[in-house]
Amino acid sequence: MNSKMKTISICTLLLACGGLCMTSCKGDNQTGQKTAPELATLTVSESDADLNTNYPATLHGKNDVEIRPQITGFLTKVHVKEGQKVAAGQLLFTIDQVQLQAAVDAARAAVAVAQANVNTAQTNADNNKILFDKNIISGSAYQTSVDQLNAAKAQLGQARANLTSSEKNLSYTLVKAPASGVVGTIDNKEGSLVTPQTLLTMLSNNGEMEAYFSMTEKEILALTDNGRRSMTQVLDSLPAVQLKLANGEIYSQPGRIISISGVLDPATGSATVKAAFANPDGMLRSGNTGQVLLPSINRGVITIPQKATFELQDMKFVYVLGDSSKVHQSPIEIDTKSDGVNYIVTKGLKPGDVIVIEGVGSTVKDGMVITPKK
Repeated sequence: MNSKMKTISICTLLLACGGLCMTSCKGDNQTGQKTAPELATLTVSESDADLNTNYPATLHGKNDVEIRPQITGFLTKVHVKEGQKVAAGQLLFTIDQVQLQAAVDAARAAVAVAQANVNTAQTNADNNKILFDKNIISGSAYQTSVDQLNAAKAQLGQARANLTSSEKNLSYTLVKAPASGVVGTIDNKEGSLVTPQTLLTMLSNNGEMEAYFSMTEKEILALTDNGRRSMTQVLDSLPAVQLKLANGEIYSQPGRIISISGVLDPATGSATVKAAFANPDGMLRSGNTGQVLLPSINRGVITIPQKATFELQDMKFVYVLGDSSKVHQSPIEIDTKSDGVNYIVTKGLKPGDVIVIEGVGSTVKDGMVITPKK
């Protein structure tokens, strides 16, 4: 009897342990410890890609002119305000005119005296010519009067040259706009002493703005087909470009690339490129920054999101989905053109491959089993 009860107790204990084990295993499944993570994937295919390559740029007016005085003196009047639009020839600044005006007056008086001396010498020479013709005076006496006339004329010429110089110096007291544009910062106020080295302001002709940016030697070679195309052909074939402003917005006016430097900077190995943008409302100003967006149409290429890649030892990789939903890392090569969101894959992937596009760099590990999510 005791033996049977003992046997029943052991069986009951074994059944209880088995139930606990089953309960425990069932709990593991419910908590997800054995479940593969569900991650988004993408089936690779070929398509046409229109990507923008972004180049940091600095804007300048089509004709930015430094306004400096040509004489030394005190600034007596500022006729414009910062940011004001001015026309060519408009008066910007006046420099003290008192001394230079006095010099002009003195020069004019000297011209008048010299002219009077010429008149007197001319009359004297004319009279001596008559006397000489009648043999009343000698030839030397007549020649003396001619020499005096020539000397008086020379003095008159010198006096007129001094007057012209004085008037020119006086004109420098009126600093005028050499071209239409917008007035920049004015640091010197009325009463300041200015010299030819003083920058009074910067006048920017911003009816059309020019964006300056750089391209690498490799990009220049790609544009010119390794030198088989001339720079003129390249410029004629380039598409319109856009300007991305500092606030992230796209400028409303399209632009065009108008020049590419023929000389590479030895320090950076890059060439300076210039794009022009119309600026009818004057919204763009010299010194603004932004990004020039150069579009490129690529036919029949594989594009993938940049977030689907990770970098290891200067190489880019993706996670490719294999058999049994197991992922493995695979190296890829990409085109130099990039819009900051997508890559064009030139090697390492083929149409039909499935790659992971979620959790790359954080959740996904090489050899991990996942649950694909499209």
